[in-house]
Order: sequence, then structure tokens, then C-alpha cells
Amino acid sequence: MAVERSVMTLEEFLTLPEESPALEYIDGEVVQKVPPSTPHSALQYDFCALVNTYARPRRLAWAFPEHRTTYAGRSTVPDVTVYTWDRLPRDTSGRLAERNFTVPDIAVEIRSPDQSFQDSLIRCLWYIANGAQVSMAIEPRQLLLVAFRPAAEPLAFQNAGLLDLTDVSPGFSLDVRALLALLAPLDPDWAPDEG
Repeated sequence: MAVERSVMTLEEFLTLPEESPALEYIDGEVVQKVPPSTPHSALQYDFCALVNTYARPRRLAWAFPEHRTTYAGRSTVPDVTVYTWDRLPRDTSGRLAERNFTVPDIAVEIRSPDQSFQDSLIRCLWYIANGAQVSMAIEPRQLLLVAFRPAAEPLAFQNAGLLDLTDVSPGFSLDVRALLALLAPLDPDWAPDEG
């Protein structure tokens, strides 16, 4: 069910209960995220798994799906956020914080069916303008990933290439083909591994 746009302060917004799909606070308005599709959810899961399999055991970085971030006058829920280990949002006791007011090192937006890719690109530019090291917009139907960094030209990858993320997680590059492979048409004889 879509929520009508309403106007309130950020402080008022932060008192609202969480909803699904999540509500976001953008430029003084409360808007509801578009529900994810199956390809969107699969891509979100695999992106987090790729980062977390490499970076989390090494205490380099940690990726989170649908993680609320509140900073620079907005409260958004990027599809994936990644924090370097030393920048994880923590409370005073050192545990992961209940509320997050830390700019992510990486913010990822994955286009959903009822959303324009232009909206994803604009959100990614906002993340970069407000402190993210890297932002990515992914268009699942076209197997396209566009990466942004501060003061750099965007990089576009269409189902191929390595995106160097060593500045965020030393030794880690994102294999775009491996990430987007799950979105390619499935072989009709495909079956999940039984091992």
C-alpha cells in the first residue's frame, strides 16, 4: 500500500514506527520505498554476500541490506550500505548502534520495476555529494552497474569488469559479471546444487 507523501520535520519522522517497505525522509517529505522484485532481492543478497565473505572475516568492512541511514538532513534506506570496520555505526558500549547517523562508505541502489533508473542515479549522486566514498546504481534488466566516486567520472559496467574497491576494503574488487550472472536468463535445465 502506497503512503501519501507528507511533510514533517526530520525529528518528527524519526519518531515514526518502521514500515515495510521502508519510509524515507527526503527534502522534507516522507515517501515509501518501492517494494523489491525477486531479481532486486537476489542481487541485494548476493552483493552483501560477496562483500561480507571477503571483508567481514578480515574485519575490513561489513555490508548491510536495507539499512537506514540518517545524515545531511535525510533519512534513507539504500538497498545496500557498506561500512569500513573502523566506521561501523556503534553505540557507547561498542555494539552496533540501533540508530545510524553515519555516512556509509558505499551506498548501492538497485532499480525496482516501478522505479526509474534516473531516480537511482540521482540518489547515488546525492550519496557522493554527502560523504560516501562510492555509490552504485544497478539496472538489473540491462545487467548494468554504474559506479560513482567523488571528483571522478562515473564508471559503467555492462555485465563485465572489475570494480576496484581496495580503498574501501583492501584487496577487494567487485567482479561485476559474477554479481550480475544470477540475473541472466536461467538455463531451462538449471537446478540448485544439492551438495
